[in-house]
Amino acid sequence: MKPVEIYTSPLCGFCHAAKRLLTEKGISFSEIDVLANPSRKAEMIDRANGGRTVPQIFVGDTHVGGCDELYALERAGKLDPLLAA
Repeated sequence: MKPVEIYTSPLCGFCHAAKRLLTEKGISFSEIDVLANPSRKAEMIDRANGGRTVPQIFVGDTHVGGCDELYALERAGKLDPLLAA
């Protein structure tokens, strides 16, 4: 399974929803809190091609996007294949 990284903020409801989906599916992930580690925000923006909002989710080298995109992949049945590829 590819590694999953998620840039978050503890104040973000969408971050909590994205983490909840991953946890419910039994997917382990690395969380990078950009509020606690503001120096990592520039890294997130660069990796996310200018995306400034959290969450920003990555599966391996693939930028998934945010919470809405993660749930859309799940609804379309494309999240599991992405994780396994």
